[in-house]
Amino acid sequence: MSKRRTVAIASIIIIMLIGGCNSMENPQKIKIFDSHLNKVVLVEKVTRNDAEWKKILTPEQYEVTTKSGTEKPFTCTLEEIKEDGIYECVRCGTALFSAKTKFKSGTGWPSFFQPISELNVKEKKDLSYGMVRTEVVCARCDAHLGHVFDDGPPPTGKRYCINGAALRFVKEGENPFEQATFGAGCFWHVEDAFMKVNGVIDTAVGFAGGEVPNPTYEKVCTGVTGHAEVVHLKFDPSEVSYKELLDVFWKIHDPTTLNRQGLDVGEQYRSVIFYYNEKQKKAAEESKEALEKSGKYKDTIVTQILPAEEFFRAEEYHQKYYEKKRKQQGN
Repeated sequence: MSKRRTVAIASIIIIMLIGGCNSMENPQKIKIFDSHLNKVVLVEKVTRNDAEWKKILTPEQYEVTTKSGTEKPFTCTLEEIKEDGIYECVRCGTALFSAKTKFKSGTGWPSFFQPISELNVKEKKDLSYGMVRTEVVCARCDAHLGHVFDDGPPPTGKRYCINGAALRFVKEGENPFEQATFGAGCFWHVEDAFMKVNGVIDTAVGFAGGEVPNPTYEKVCTGVTGHAEVVHLKFDPSEVSYKELLDVFWKIHDPTTLNRQGLDVGEQYRSVIFYYNEKQKKAAEESKEALEKSGKYKDTIVTQILPAEEFFRAEEYHQKYYEKKRKQQGN
């Protein structure tokens, strides 16, 4: 382990001991219904600052979900969709409403008579504009969705009037997201870089490519487990391609240094791409070859391209490390 990371981790532990950063040790987790797994799962809350949301959302999505705006009525194409499927949160991908509960309300906004699960949405009193209304927000990321009224159809009598800009539609049986795993040195900075990419829905740091099951950070740091520090991504291919993720991967580290990135030295810091299908493998190989031919580096690119193996999530204090550090410092 490098001196830099030893000092950083020691600082975290000290803060935890004095009780000043419980959220870093125990990030808030909630239960939501996962429509793809068809079961209730425990997930971390998705929190990003205003500037980060602005980078990854369209202007309209940002205005609606982050600033509690309202889109113009009769402008949302989602209202005209007649296929079965799920309407998900545009910010975090949480399943919010089923197409089976959508109805024509004549208001000009998508309307539903119930959410897909009471776990997935929250209701809050809204006193804006001199009215008393009930605001509806995403339970996982607190995105503003719209409002709920008591003038809907049976069986609930509710009308969830939702901004289309807060939703994305996924056809029944489809999973709109793909996964990717990259190792490029210290997984703190690698995760931080990918979190800022539009279309990356979720990230987690951990370990892959070793021989020891369920490795801890301390064991990986000894260099005897064979694991690499990696970041596992869930991304929306309609917003960011795998090739674009590869471009980010090459830019954020030096792929010519064997088992080393800056002050971090050891096999766990190796440059590696774990692919999940033949399409990703081909894209990775072509991307590496193009970089080699570009002449950008005099030394040989040593990045490994390997089939994806089991991903082991690192301890919670490593997750979203730089984001937590910025919040602790008030940035």
